[in-house]
Amino acid sequence: MGRLGFFIFLVIVFISLDIYAYYGMKGIFSQGRYTRLFALSYFAISAFGYFCIAYLYTFISNGISGTRTELFNFTSGFLLTLFITKLVFSAFLITQDGGRALVGLFQYIKSLFGDDDSISQTFIPERRSFITTVGAIVAAIPFFGMLYGITKGKYQYTVEKITLTFRDLPPAFDGFKLVQISDIHAGSFDNKDKVLAGILKINELEPDIVCFTGDLVNSEKEEIDPYIDIFGQIEAKYGKYAILGNHDYYGNYDKNDPKAIKTYHDDFGKRYKEMGFDLLKNESRAIEKDGGSIHLLGVENWGAGRFFQKYGDIDKAATNVPIDAFHIMLSHDPTHWDEKILKHERHVHLTLSGHTHGFQFGFQLPGYAWSPAKYRYKRWLGLYEEAEKFLYVNRGFGFLGFPGRIGMWPEITLIELRSGEVMG
Repeated sequence: MGRLGFFIFLVIVFISLDIYAYYGMKGIFSQGRYTRLFALSYFAISAFGYFCIAYLYTFISNGISGTRTELFNFTSGFLLTLFITKLVFSAFLITQDGGRALVGLFQYIKSLFGDDDSISQTFIPERRSFITTVGAIVAAIPFFGMLYGITKGKYQYTVEKITLTFRDLPPAFDGFKLVQISDIHAGSFDNKDKVLAGILKINELEPDIVCFTGDLVNSEKEEIDPYIDIFGQIEAKYGKYAILGNHDYYGNYDKNDPKAIKTYHDDFGKRYKEMGFDLLKNESRAIEKDGGSIHLLGVENWGAGRFFQKYGDIDKAATNVPIDAFHIMLSHDPTHWDEKILKHERHVHLTLSGHTHGFQFGFQLPGYAWSPAKYRYKRWLGLYEEAEKFLYVNRGFGFLGFPGRIGMWPEITLIELRSGEVMG
């Protein structure tokens, strides 16, 4: 199916949902003074949906650039919002109509064996307005939730603060403040001022170091160019460090040509330097403070999934690092922790990861969090601990695919390291 064929199919699906949902909603507003207002509102919203389809077709036909515009993100997000909303409402209607059809079939069969009067009865009962109303209320939840997510939620930067205590942390690092961000996905951004607001939040925390745990771009290295000056404003007393995520390898270059790979990533690496980040590719850095030191190990992407790169090399990253050193590992994919880091001979005190985004949808309550991500990843959000080894999974700074966030707001993590006997 070509591009035009896909969009024609999309229009047919939307028209079908529109007609079905309209007559379902009409049953709620068929009487009273709001009938006309409902009809006008419904047609206006639907008309904007078709405008979104036309705009997206034109935008994509002209070629998608490395970065998105606010209009592109809003129209694509609004179109998905409409689709999900009408799909949810239609599910209630289909469930109800299925029941009505079965009742109607039973009534018809019964009439075949009944008297003459029974043949004239109405076989299929009317829809129950209560069920239809409940369906409309339930469908309103994703509508308003997703609408908030694509307009406000995607830039609703939230600071998560945790304190971790280690018995073998060098005393000089007691109170050391580490800020983690992850999954920037610069190609999805559409507003520099709102991104800058997140950067200013980072600086307000006065971090000692800043660690970025991968996925700077969606696919092409040029996506970060409009934001280099913004991320260059991040301040940290002892440096800013970064690693690559799976999306940072997806660029347009010959992945079977070593020379092309080197040329691409050398050029990509220059962008990290322009932002003031030290890019670690299976490397380590010693952070020294008042006679003490901790070691920061950064590995390339390693993911347990079949299609994810497995370039991360702990042994190579730990070259020349004392076995009894205090280790902090930067590894983009949290599956690396269970598969390799936990089992490694080195005691990696703290691993920082991202990758999951919390699926950009879910909720967090004190002591409990839920997202579809939990069915895909064993470690998908927040802090985990095994054998006095910690993993922290960051929700991500940016967004990918769906141009918004619902409940799983973009995250800036502040981790304070403490020296003492009590763990966690």
